[in-house]
Formats: sequence, structure tokens, C-alpha cells
Amino acid sequence: MSDDLEQSAALINLAPGVFVAESALRLQYSRSGGPGGQNVNKVNTRVQLWVPLAAITGLSENAMNRLRILAGSRLTIAGELNITAETERTQERNRQAVLDRLRELIGSAVKEPKRRRKTKPSRGAKERRLKGKRLRSETKARRQGRGD
Repeated sequence: MSDDLEQSAALINLAPGVFVAESALRLQYSRSGGPGGQNVNKVNTRVQLWVPLAAITGLSENAMNRLRILAGSRLTIAGELNITAETERTQERNRQAVLDRLRELIGSAVKEPKRRRKTKPSRGAKERRLKGKRLRSETKARRQGRGD
């Protein structure tokens, strides 16, 4: 029973039904160029998150493909997703910002885009469009100075 609790505690929920093991996340800290005043030069507040795509469980194949497309240049050749945050003044808040960005990216990959359904204009819409064109044409034709 305690093994189940330990195992579930080591998983981070990214989206409904999508998890990543906490041990698969690699966090790296460095000096930030963001806000912090004089403190910015002495404290490692920038957070870089590296997570292998293979470590993310619960994503369908289509969602994984959408994630690869959405990740763009944040996806390394080794198949790791790299997300950086340096907008906050503290390391803890930047760590939270990095996880929030990861959740947002996963959430948008999970959402299935709606398929576009082809539609045709109704007969009435076509007639209104043609009537408008005819009226506009007649208006312009009346403006023409006929030199007869």
C-alpha cells in the first residue's frame, strides 16, 4: 500500500490522464537576466526544465505528434523538451512558471482540433450577392459620362 502512495507521489499531473515521473524531469538553474535588481547578479533564479518526451505517459499518438509540432525549437535532437523561465524574482516562482508552461503546452496538445466542415452558400445568399453586384454595376454605369 505504501509503495502505491510513493509511486503516485512521484508522478506529476500535467493534464487529465497525462503524467510524467518527477525523476524524469531535469532542472537546471543559472543566473537570470530578468528582474531582481542587484540580487540578479548573485542568485541563480533562471530555471531550465528538460523533460524527455518518452517519459510523458498518457498521451495518444496524435497528441504526441501535436506536441512535437507545438514544441518547435524547444524540442532537442535527443527528443527532450526544453522550457526556460526567468520572468520571476525567485527560483521557486520560476520553477512554478516552467511547470505551468509545460502544463499549458501539454494541454494544448491534448485538445483535438475541430475538423472543418465544408459549407456552401445558400441560394438566397448567392442571389443577394449577385443583386448587390448588379446594383453596384448600375450605379457605376450611371456615373459614366456617355458622350452620345
